[in-house]
Amino acid sequence: MLPKTPVKALNPTILAGLVLAAALLIPHHSHGVTEDLKIPNLGESSTSLFSSEFEYNLGQSWLKAFRRQAPTVNDPLLYGYLESIVFDLVTHSDLKDRRIELVIVDNPNINAFAVPGGVIGVHTGLFQYAQTEDEFATVMAHEIAHLSQRHFSRGVELSQSQSPLNIAGLLAGILLAATAGTDAGLAAMTATQAALQDQQLRYSRANEAEADRVGLRLLYEAGLDPYAAPAMFERMLASTRYSSANRLPEFLRTHPLSEKRIADTRTRAMQYPKRIRPVSLQYQLMRARVAVSLADTPEEAVTMFKNELDGNPRSREAAIYGLALALAKAGRPQEAALALDDIWADNEQRIEYVLADADIAIAGGKASLAAQKLERRLRVSPGNHPLTMAYAHALQQAGEPHLAEEVLIGQSRQKPNDPGLWYLLAEVQGLSGNIIGLHQSRAEYFILVGNLDAAQRQLSYALQLVGDDFTRSAQINERLSQIIDMRAALDKG
Repeated sequence: MLPKTPVKALNPTILAGLVLAAALLIPHHSHGVTEDLKIPNLGESSTSLFSSEFEYNLGQSWLKAFRRQAPTVNDPLLYGYLESIVFDLVTHSDLKDRRIELVIVDNPNINAFAVPGGVIGVHTGLFQYAQTEDEFATVMAHEIAHLSQRHFSRGVELSQSQSPLNIAGLLAGILLAATAGTDAGLAAMTATQAALQDQQLRYSRANEAEADRVGLRLLYEAGLDPYAAPAMFERMLASTRYSSANRLPEFLRTHPLSEKRIADTRTRAMQYPKRIRPVSLQYQLMRARVAVSLADTPEEAVTMFKNELDGNPRSREAAIYGLALALAKAGRPQEAALALDDIWADNEQRIEYVLADADIAIAGGKASLAAQKLERRLRVSPGNHPLTMAYAHALQQAGEPHLAEEVLIGQSRQKPNDPGLWYLLAEVQGLSGNIIGLHQSRAEYFILVGNLDAAQRQLSYALQLVGDDFTRSAQINERLSQIIDMRAALDKG
């Protein structure tokens, strides 16, 4: 076993500087992506690997930097679906620390990534490329396997006797690959690992093979079809035959595929019984939502779904759902309502259709009606996050920001780490005249996206407005103190 790198050699301030140094070695347009990435203090570890707690803190710091740089999707319904499928897989994994943070990137490229500390990200493009839930789960299981096998720590351990730069460079590379583009990310990682290129490459291939093997077991134990893995990989590889080298899917650049790897995956899958699973309507509905969001215009989405319905769609119900969403976004609520009626009558309790009905009502200038319907549904499903967020939005659109504020403040106790919630809460507080609350909510949003300076400014503005309200003044000062501690944890040498 290689000796541990001295802790002071991994000083987080130095590492932050090394990230910047790595950025100087990559294309100039990507420099800003890494300049805000800071590494929390390592502390002492009881093993040669990083402790789970350190990895978790590292992941949280990375996620905040990522949110600040990347366009993320604020769709509670899509997030809830991703959460359900990932956590189902995690319960069957060897992952010991199950504090998982998910992020959906608004990007049409096929990509997914895992970051030490339980951060899993997926590009919306993957929803479009993976035709079935099992194929989508294949990629998620693969990323969970990277986490459960602690490939980041093991990779750092392999090279840490050579240079601490590898840690910073690898993190910078992951950040770049998920934001500015994989070419920049690979350049950053290459710049920091050139001395160990051959050894690292072999180790990376071993990691991929291990993640394939562990991922297959996860699929099977979660009740999914392991044969979806070689099918998904084979279609991915086939897509490269029609692409130029610089247009490969993002996932394939960071997770290189070969005929041998696909054959190995197929052989491993044969160790499990084949599962014939019906089409997952929920997954197809999520794909339809993503397709609407990725279309250049709502009208383009309308045409796409109409063409799909003229053919042989994988799920006709999901295609009609997508058409209804697209028509609502295109300002054609009456047509949208007629489309939704075709599928809603047989499944009145499905939350996707309840929310679509609310969107259609708002598009038709009936926000109050949408709020009433959502309120009734929330009595049946209290605390449901997508319903609650939709209800608050409907109240805002109906000119009732005070009620929306009350709803969101209550929900913030359940979902304190949702940046979208704090963003909407700040908006409705501004409309309701609660300017102190607006600044406090903005501060929470900025904390979650890693902009501590902006968060501190917002709380300072709030503090100037509290007057003789000593209770609120004490709360704001306490949060300011916590921000100072957060900054100290990042800057501590």
